[in-house]
Amino acid sequence: MTQTKKTNSFGRRAFIALAAATAALGLMPLGAQAASVADAKAKGKVVIGIQGDNAPWGFVNSSGVQDGLDADIGKAFADYLGVKPEFVPLAVANRIPALMTGKVDVLFATMGMTAERAKTIQYSKPYAGNVLSVYGPKDKKIAGYDDLTGMSVGVPKSSAMDTAITAGAGSKANILRFDDDAANIQALLSGQVEAVGGNQFYGDRLNAAAPDKYTSKFDLTILYNGAGTRPGEKDWNETVNAFIDKIKADGELAKIYAKWMKREVPKFPEELPNIPFTVK
Repeated sequence: MTQTKKTNSFGRRAFIALAAATAALGLMPLGAQAASVADAKAKGKVVIGIQGDNAPWGFVNSSGVQDGLDADIGKAFADYLGVKPEFVPLAVANRIPALMTGKVDVLFATMGMTAERAKTIQYSKPYAGNVLSVYGPKDKKIAGYDDLTGMSVGVPKSSAMDTAITAGAGSKANILRFDDDAANIQALLSGQVEAVGGNQFYGDRLNAAAPDKYTSKFDLTILYNGAGTRPGEKDWNETVNAFIDKIKADGELAKIYAKWMKREVPKFPEELPNIPFTVK
């Protein structure tokens, strides 16, 4: 073997070893450009991941503009930084990958705070609350997990509803996973599934599509939402937490909440088991 071939072979092995080590450590993929807060300020924009189909949390309105509670909070966060917001609409299953690969700087994307997700991303302090329930036809008895036995149940893929129903009903139910809330709701309306797991606004959306036909059957959990940043990025975590403290204190969160949630801001917990709000 010539010296050149030996060198090339060593280089390939070194590259493969480096890539493997990077993956094993859970670091950013090679080539990803994760901006710091200082980078975002220098560029004059913050890239915000947000849901694109989940009114009133985050959705694209009839004018093609990002709207909803998370959009208003994202705009307020950009103002807090002194930059422009750039929104990237994401499906439920794409939120964490978009953050971890550097496609977005931060997630204001109806990110329910779960211990499982906290293993992958860094949560902020909570800024919203969401009651998750099972929804089904008014005339069908569904009072608990046992009543889901043998039923087809829809959930948004990788959502907190998916986690809760999978744990509660297990193999007793036929759980179908959809890309987003719109597809999940349509599955119930079309008869593809007999019930769905959804957030506190599914009732309004179902009633608008099929008046007086569906209702909430039983609650799964109360889920708090936080902003998501990448693990170890203390600058983003501290900045988002300072922003959330500000809008809670000065009444801006209350105004946004009244506009979109039609209710008062909930009382937030000081801590949640296995979900740190700050970078350690």
